[in-house]
Amino acid sequence: MLSLLELFFCMIFLSYTEIIISHGKESCSSSCGSLQNIRYPFHLRGDPAKCGGSDFELNCESNNTILDIQKNKFYVKDISYHESIITLVDVGMPHDNCSLPVRSINLDDFKQPFFFGLYHQRQATFINCSIKVDSPSYEIVPCLSKNNSTIYVIFKAFSVGDIPVNCYVLCTVLMTQNLQLRIFDQLKQGFRLNWTPLINSSPDAIRYCAEGSGPSAYFPENKFVALWPILLEMEFLECLYGQQYSHSTLTFYAAVVIIFVLDITLAMLVLFLIGRFLFAPLCVLIFLAHKLFKLLIHVDSIERFLQNQKAFSPSRYSYNEIIAITNNFKEKLGQGGFGSVFKGRLPEGYLVAVKMLGKSMGDGQDFINEVSTIGTIHHINVVQLVGFCAEGSYRALVYEYMVNGSLEKYIFNSNKENRILNTDKLLEISLSVAKGLHYLHQGCNMRILHFDIKPHNILLDHKFTPKISDFGLAKLHPKGHSIVSISAARGTIGYIAPELISRSFGVISHKSDVYSFGMLLMDMAGGRKHTNLKANNSSQVYYPSWIYDKLKKSELSKNFEIFDIDDLERKLCKVGLWCIQTRPLDRPSMINVVEMLEADVDSLHMPPKPFFSSSDVVSPRNILLDESLSKLSII
Repeated sequence: MLSLLELFFCMIFLSYTEIIISHGKESCSSSCGSLQNIRYPFHLRGDPAKCGGSDFELNCESNNTILDIQKNKFYVKDISYHESIITLVDVGMPHDNCSLPVRSINLDDFKQPFFFGLYHQRQATFINCSIKVDSPSYEIVPCLSKNNSTIYVIFKAFSVGDIPVNCYVLCTVLMTQNLQLRIFDQLKQGFRLNWTPLINSSPDAIRYCAEGSGPSAYFPENKFVALWPILLEMEFLECLYGQQYSHSTLTFYAAVVIIFVLDITLAMLVLFLIGRFLFAPLCVLIFLAHKLFKLLIHVDSIERFLQNQKAFSPSRYSYNEIIAITNNFKEKLGQGGFGSVFKGRLPEGYLVAVKMLGKSMGDGQDFINEVSTIGTIHHINVVQLVGFCAEGSYRALVYEYMVNGSLEKYIFNSNKENRILNTDKLLEISLSVAKGLHYLHQGCNMRILHFDIKPHNILLDHKFTPKISDFGLAKLHPKGHSIVSISAARGTIGYIAPELISRSFGVISHKSDVYSFGMLLMDMAGGRKHTNLKANNSSQVYYPSWIYDKLKKSELSKNFEIFDIDDLERKLCKVGLWCIQTRPLDRPSMINVVEMLEADVDSLHMPPKPFFSSSDVVSPRNILLDESLSKLSII
């Protein structure tokens, strides 16, 4: 098989070859019995010498075409001139269905130069044994076997030493490989030989090399198809160069020149076609697209702005849509003072958490706060508000679903060995929450004060990435104003900053969230709520006060093994104690908190001791009250 280039080249030369062959050998076609159209290089005895060589001479005896090879006679059943294959049957082959050939046919019989190989042959060896042979390679020939001997046939090559004892070879024959026929029918089919065509002229060489060139020798599995043309040219020229006849050198160089010219011509034609049918239309399309882009760019910018505005705004759902999303409120996730949370699925397939609000304070002010604040926030550590429902008395908020629930489930375990979250994960969570709070305070156009930071409001996704949630108590505040005006204290008992209880401690600002975050760090460090009313030692009831004394003693003695505390707990406690300083001015901002959490624990200094004594007029210890209260409101 040739490439298009070689095919074009060969068509020119083969046409010339056909003219010469048909002109000089037109009278050489002969017939004998059923074998018709015997032609060059084969010829019958008595035909002119130009019809073929002496090695290809055939005899016609009793209407049977016979070929003599090494003084052995073979019937010629068929000749394939296209494949250079001749099919032969031994003259001594019996005609019945149960007789052995009169002689063996050995491979040495076919060593003549013009026969160079057997074509898909199967060798059969008949063996006579006086004993039974137990081998799958030995097939019994029933019609030849007798009581005192068994005739076997094997179809693979073997040496004399492989023959079992009490066995000897009867004969070896060749036959066509056709497993669907019986052994004797296969013998009657004969065997096939390849021959090498006679090459006495340029047309003979061109024909032989053109038909023999193909990719199978290089790529039997049709790989690297792009390299075929080059390798086929090399194979064709190498074949021509190896021929030995008169004018062979001239033919080789003529072929080199023609192939070179054809390569250049074909390359130019390919480039022309690519430029005409690919690059030209592509240039026109690019020009038209550029013109269209310039016409629509103004409209596209407006549309893009509107789409972005729509994408950054939560969707509004009707109450019937909320029922469909929650499958009629089938799976309840939790219950709180605000109402109930249900698991749902949007029509697009996304899982969500639907918070159905109960009684809202301030005539729906918590609902307005939630939508107006979190609805415009997009941060990895702030829960995403997907949509809301406000229809009649129904109020609902639709959030992204957080599969691992709140942080509260994972930190309140004083036994550190039983904690689900390891120390590295706790530090990662605290750092992520700090970055989320910094974004609320500084990353938006309006400063957002949460006023209710606590473990219950820190949700965890499937990778335990924390996200700040529940903005019902949040307040928007201009960045340029340092004082926040509120009419009532906001937050949860134990996490409320002192200035929210009494203005004597300072003004209300974003530092109130810093205080709540500090109490969250104390919870994470101690593995318990910062107030343990069931503690055996009354000095351990308030964890921040107890841990401060322990850390101070360790810092003074430079011995951190005097009580069981690791570096993570030390870091969280130090940063937490800085955050819960009584005066807002003494607390760090959230960006400073992030830097402290990322720093080495030994580089952090111990803060001043906050007001933990019960003798203080107002302190966090004085306002703990009953933990069953979820909110404290002072008017």
